[in-house]
Amino acid sequence: MVATWIWVLIPLAAIFTGVIKRWLDIKEKQMEAVSRDAIHRAERYAAQTERLEERVRVLERIVTDKGLGVAEEIARLRDERVG
Repeated sequence: MVATWIWVLIPLAAIFTGVIKRWLDIKEKQMEAVSRDAIHRAERYAAQTERLEERVRVLERIVTDKGLGVAEEIARLRDERVG
């Protein structure tokens, strides 16, 4: 009786092994696709951050070059808005 089941279980085990291997291959490809997408998003964010940092540097340079004149202008604009 057990010998009969062994002849059935061996091919079933081979079939299930193939199915599981195929499923794992598909999952691996999905993870690679997700990783590539994450890499592309990180590259875009890095480029955007770099552009924003450059803009901040330009603004800092403008503010420091004008010195007190900018502070006085801000105060004047604030007074105009309030009054």
